[in-house]
Amino acid sequence: MQKHIDICSRNDRDLINPYVLNILVAQEKKPQDMDTNRKHSGFIKIKRTVTLILFAGLFLPAAAQDTTAPDIPVDEITGQIIYQEVVPEEGTKRELFNRASEWLHQFFANPVYVTKVRDASSGVIKGKHQFELEYTDDDGNIRKGAMIIYDFRIECRDGRYRYTIDNLLRKQASRYPLERWLDKTDPYYNSQWEAYLEQVDHYIRNDFAASLKEAMEPEPVIEEEEW
Repeated sequence: MQKHIDICSRNDRDLINPYVLNILVAQEKKPQDMDTNRKHSGFIKIKRTVTLILFAGLFLPAAAQDTTAPDIPVDEITGQIIYQEVVPEEGTKRELFNRASEWLHQFFANPVYVTKVRDASSGVIKGKHQFELEYTDDDGNIRKGAMIIYDFRIECRDGRYRYTIDNLLRKQASRYPLERWLDKTDPYYNSQWEAYLEQVDHYIRNDFAASLKEAMEPEPVIEEEEW
C-alpha cells in the first residue's frame, strides 16, 4: 500500500475514497511517528535519570558532614548539653563511693579544690573542673584554645552508680554556654566550633568517663596458691 501511495499522482489520489485515503496516509506515517515517540520517550527517561543523579548529589556533602559531626547529647526539655550514664557495678553504695573518692586523686591534680561535695552517707560527689582546648593555626602549629568549665556529679547506690556532666561553659568574662557552638544559624558561626565540640566530646567520653569506669571496677581477688 505504501508503494501505491508513493506512485500515485495528485489526480489519482483525488479518485480514491477519502476515508480509504486517510487510512493509507495514517499507515504511511505511523512508523515514523512511532520512531519519534520512542526517541521522545527515551529522551524523557534520560532526562529523568540525570535529574535524579543531580538531585541526589545535592545531599552527598551534607550526609558526609553529618557522619563526621560529634554526637553531642542534648536534653530535650532544657536544650542543654548533658552527659549522663548509669553504670552497673559490683559493690555497695559505700564501696562505690570510696572507689570514686580514690579516683578523684588519680584523675585531678587538685581534687580538694575541684570537689565541692563529698557526702558518704548519700553517696554523692559534686565538683567543678576545667580543661583547655587546642587548635591548629595556618602554619600547622598547635595552639592553646578556649578553656572549658563543667560541673560533674557522681551518685552511688548499691550495685550501680551514675555520673553526670553538664553546665558546660567557655571561660570568659560573660557567660558563654557551649550550646551556642551547636547553632549553625548563628551569624557569628565559626567552622572551628565543630572541632572544639569534637574535643569536648572526646575528653568526656574517652578521658573522664573511661577513667572513672576503670577505677570503679572492683580489684581482682588474688587467691593464695596452696602448696
